[in-house]
Amino acid sequence: MSPLLCVRDLSVTFDITRAGDMPWTAPRQLHAVKDVSFDLEAGQTLGVVGESGSGKSTMARGLIQMVPAKGSVMWRGETNLLSLSPRRMKPYRSEIQMVFQDPLASLNPRMTLGQIISEPLRTHHPEVSASERRKRVAQMMERVGLLPQMINRYPHEFSGGQCQRIGIARALIVEPKLLICDEPVSALDVSIQAQVIELLKELQRDLGLAMIFIAHDLSVVKNISHDVMVLYLGRVMENAPKSALYAAPQHPYTQALLSAVPLPDPAAERAKKMIPLIGDLPSPMAPPSGCVFRTRCVRAADDCARILPLPKDPVHRVACLHPGPVRASELT
Repeated sequence: MSPLLCVRDLSVTFDITRAGDMPWTAPRQLHAVKDVSFDLEAGQTLGVVGESGSGKSTMARGLIQMVPAKGSVMWRGETNLLSLSPRRMKPYRSEIQMVFQDPLASLNPRMTLGQIISEPLRTHHPEVSASERRKRVAQMMERVGLLPQMINRYPHEFSGGQCQRIGIARALIVEPKLLICDEPVSALDVSIQAQVIELLKELQRDLGLAMIFIAHDLSVVKNISHDVMVLYLGRVMENAPKSALYAAPQHPYTQALLSAVPLPDPAAERAKKMIPLIGDLPSPMAPPSGCVFRTRCVRAADDCARILPLPKDPVHRVACLHPGPVRASELT
């Protein structure tokens, strides 16, 4: 049986022009996402992590043609979404929905809660009657924890957590098969983050949703994901089942990200081995040769500058020429 989503060699490139360039000057290219591949089964969650600028959000937008992309994005093993025109893509947009990072900015301030949640139904299912829309909106509000008397309020009257619940209700009202969550809890307080994540997990169990969950916080991703993919400068560094990646991360970048996650036990926090990230993220306009992570890696060797590492294990995919735990001697 084919995966719900099968992505192969997804790449997103932007042409960059500078002030003062002559009309005949070829634009420079920014490779925001390069050769990303993964599979996603129905009812499963893929967590996507990495620093700001690693290409997480751009990858998600490329999957559904919000930005131009190349490669193959096979939906249910039948249709390459990247080959579709905007008109032919429209029926698939109700099956793939997004929840965005800023809950308030993603809602129209001139529309009431009821209008916001029902808008996708009017767009994708105009045959649904007004009475049926009201019924579905009321059911969805109850499901995401919003009170019925809130239906005529405007977004500015809600808290950040409530606005994110509205965004989730709006995305789910058309009963999608895939929900892409682009850092949906990063703008929320920690206690509200936990509530939204538990809501997403509950909805996934009830509706059989597949999810792509993008975040900076590896502890958040661990709580909700089945598989985890680590991106750096638009490339996949490591991709593995959650249990394997957290128990035995193989890529130095993954190990550095995990070492930065604070532990609740003060003694364990003091005793843990920190793996530093050297310097800053390179410019995607001029990525390093060979392994793109080599300029910040504590284990970088001469061959890292010459050879582009490719994953070999189909289950625990690691793009590193020298994988394995970082030794204490390498940190001195």
